[in-house]
Amino acid sequence: MSYPAIDFLFLSEEDMIRAGVKNMAACIDAMEEVVKCLNAGDYVMGGENHNSHGSQVSFPKTSPFPNMPLDVGDDRRFMAMPAYIGGPFDLMGMKWYGSNMSNKNKGLPRSILTVMLNDKDTGAPLALMSANLLSAYRTGAIPGVGAKYLVRKDAKVCGICGPGVMGKTSLAAIMATCPNIDTLKVKGRGKASLEKFIQFVKEEYPTLKTVEAVDTVEELIKDSDVISFANSGGTDPSTYPFVKKEWIKPGAVLIGVSAFDMDSKELKSLSLVVDNIKLYEAWAEEFPYPSFGANNIIGSKFTDMVHDGLISMDEITDLGDIIFGKRPGRVSDDQIFVYSVGGMPVEDVAWGKVCYENARRLGLGTKLRLWNEPDMH
Repeated sequence: MSYPAIDFLFLSEEDMIRAGVKNMAACIDAMEEVVKCLNAGDYVMGGENHNSHGSQVSFPKTSPFPNMPLDVGDDRRFMAMPAYIGGPFDLMGMKWYGSNMSNKNKGLPRSILTVMLNDKDTGAPLALMSANLLSAYRTGAIPGVGAKYLVRKDAKVCGICGPGVMGKTSLAAIMATCPNIDTLKVKGRGKASLEKFIQFVKEEYPTLKTVEAVDTVEELIKDSDVISFANSGGTDPSTYPFVKKEWIKPGAVLIGVSAFDMDSKELKSLSLVVDNIKLYEAWAEEFPYPSFGANNIIGSKFTDMVHDGLISMDEITDLGDIIFGKRPGRVSDDQIFVYSVGGMPVEDVAWGKVCYENARRLGLGTKLRLWNEPDMH
């Protein structure tokens, strides 16, 4: 980049696809590097604790102002998620999005996302990119990193709760890291979404011998080697899929991309792993006890259990410690893991950096000029 003129690259969703945003194997490799950076502390996110998920604007239920957006359904919000990630990425950026469940009535996804990448020194924009696919794939890839290190090598049966975008990308990550998977069970709420998901799976993964829809959480869990909870979840834990330990196959891995619940006394007997322990400590500060519910990620239940004296913080394992060999991962074939995935803007910035570099190499995108020379400086 030359100064004082500043150009940056705009990347549409089509540009991002051509730049490899849907390359799950490459995304898993990038997310493994992110987990290493997180464990080493080579990153900064928002807030005084440098670990905030982001800054969220939630709307009131009622307002005297006629133009004020109202919280009349689940997930009506805006959120800014800034982060610096070091290691091989060494870049600043931010994901920005608005979310509204009623978007589906307009033919739009629930959330509309963009990512801005910035020079870490000057703050100059490097790229503005469509980020729905970017976010979806990095969200799926983090479970993939966990699956790589936690799931038994002979795993054959996968369960997916929630046949939406996150269900598709977490399945893609599991298929990329667990080559012997030949059976898929999926649970959803609507017949149409289930049928669409199953058709997608049969076309995308012809090596699967069995693909079936199940009606209950018990059916989903029983005999499955790896289960991803990628369903939607609000702030009422009583509505989350509930898992009993007696249903879980010895050696299985439960991945909490979204909401599910277990009895705390049963949960404490399992191996608990998180993607970044500092994130959950920050959530425990931001969502005063009980954190679980206000935040629907199962790792917040882990910190609630610490608060209750059921476990110690040392009984929660950071995935990075396993990758670096500081803590053991799987030590027996019967060991059951619950792996919590929080999702962080460092992941968006990292995968955005990879796609940005691919786009530049391939000559993709539209170059935009911020200014020839700043008018005031």
